[in-house]
Amino acid sequence: MRRSLRFAALFFLGFPLAGCSDIGSTGPRVIDPPQAGPMRPLTSAEKAVVGADNAFGFRLFVSLNQAAPGENLFICPLSAGMALGMALNGAAGSTREAMQTTMGFTGMSQEEINRSCQGLASALTGLDPLVRMQIANSIWYRPGLAVEDTFKNLNKVYFNAEVNAVDFTSSTAPRTINGWAEENTNGRITNVVPDPIPPDVVMYLINAVYFKGSWTYRFDSTITRDDYFTASGGSRVPCKMMAQSDTVPYFSLNGVQGIDLPYGSAGFSMTVILPPSGADIDGFVAGLTQDGWNSWTAQLKKQPVILQMPRFRIAWRQDLKDVLSVLGMEIAFSDGADFSGIDRRDHLRFSGVLHSTFVQVDEEGTEAAGVTVIGVFGTVIGHKDTTPLMRLDRPFIFAIRERQSGTILFIGKLAIPS
Repeated sequence: MRRSLRFAALFFLGFPLAGCSDIGSTGPRVIDPPQAGPMRPLTSAEKAVVGADNAFGFRLFVSLNQAAPGENLFICPLSAGMALGMALNGAAGSTREAMQTTMGFTGMSQEEINRSCQGLASALTGLDPLVRMQIANSIWYRPGLAVEDTFKNLNKVYFNAEVNAVDFTSSTAPRTINGWAEENTNGRITNVVPDPIPPDVVMYLINAVYFKGSWTYRFDSTITRDDYFTASGGSRVPCKMMAQSDTVPYFSLNGVQGIDLPYGSAGFSMTVILPPSGADIDGFVAGLTQDGWNSWTAQLKKQPVILQMPRFRIAWRQDLKDVLSVLGMEIAFSDGADFSGIDRRDHLRFSGVLHSTFVQVDEEGTEAAGVTVIGVFGTVIGHKDTTPLMRLDRPFIFAIRERQSGTILFIGKLAIPS
C-alpha cells in the first residue's frame, strides 16, 4: 500500500517549496492500482527505431525552440515519425537517403523500419488498459494520381493506414479529411487541411496520436490554490497551482530536479525536468540531448517529494518544412525530390509538413494529441492525367517578340506583382 505522507512533516524535513506556502495537506490517499504488465521485449530493430525517434525528437525540439524563445512549445515526435515513415515507403535514391539520415534510420532496411513501426504502435496502444492511447494513419490522394500498389499495400499492412482516393476539387473533401483528424484526436485537433485544397496538392499523408491518462495518484482539487508562475524575463503570471506529497521517482543533481508522475497502471508517465534556479530556459533547452535525457532518467529513484504543478493547456501548430530542411531533409521539398515509389509517372515533392498538437494538464490527468500532415505536390490536378499545370505563383521572365523571325522586342522579369 502506498505510504501516507503528511505535508507538514515533509516541509520540516526540508523538501523544496515554491509558490503556494498556504497549502497544508495533500489529496486523499489511495491503494496502489495494479501495475501494468511489462512491455514485451523489443527486437534490436525496434530498439534502434526508438533510439532514432527519440534523438530525432530532441533535435526537432531544440531547433524549433531556437526560433521561438520565451514561447510555449509542444511537439509529438511519434506523430512526425509515423507520418514520415509512411512517406519513406515511397522515397527513392538520394531523397530516401536524406530522409533516413535525418530520422536516424541509416543502415536499416525498409522492412526493418516498417516492422518496427508496426510493432511499436501495437505495443504502445495495448500497454495499459487504464490509459487511452491511439495511433491512426491515413493517406488521401486525387483519383488522377497513379499510386503504386506497393506503396499503398506497405502502408496498409505496417501502418494500418486508411487509403482513400478523394476528389480534392469537391467541397466535401476538406470536411472529410478534417473530420478524420478530429475524430482520431477526440475533437482536440481540427482543420488540418485548407478549404479549398490547393490545386497542386495531389496527396496527404496523415498521422494522428491521441493520449488520455488519469494520474495514478490524482491531485486533490480542493487544495489547488491561486498562485503565480514566473515566466521567461521575470514576469509573474497568475495560475492555478496544484499540490500533492508523494513517494515517486525523483532526483536532484547539480541544481536540476526531475520527477516522474505515473498514469493509470503506471505504463505511461510524465517526466518533468526543472532547470537550476536562475537558469535561462531557452539556454537550457539548447543543450538538451538524448544522452543527457537518458542520464537524468537513470537518476530517478523513489522517495518522498512535495510537488506543486500549475494547471496548463497548450495548443501549437507549425509547418515543419524549414526545420526539417535544416536538419537534412531539404531535398524532399525540392524539385530534386524522388518519390517515384508513390507514382512513377509524376514528379512529386513535399509541399509542407504541418504539425499540430494539444495538451491539457489538470488534477485528473493529461490529455494530449498530435497530428502530422504531409502535403505532396504534383502536376495531376484532378482532370485528365495528361493535363499539365503551370502556376505563376513565383517570379518569372516574360518577353514580347516577333513570332516569325523570333525577334524579341521586350523581355522582363516579374518579381512582385503590384
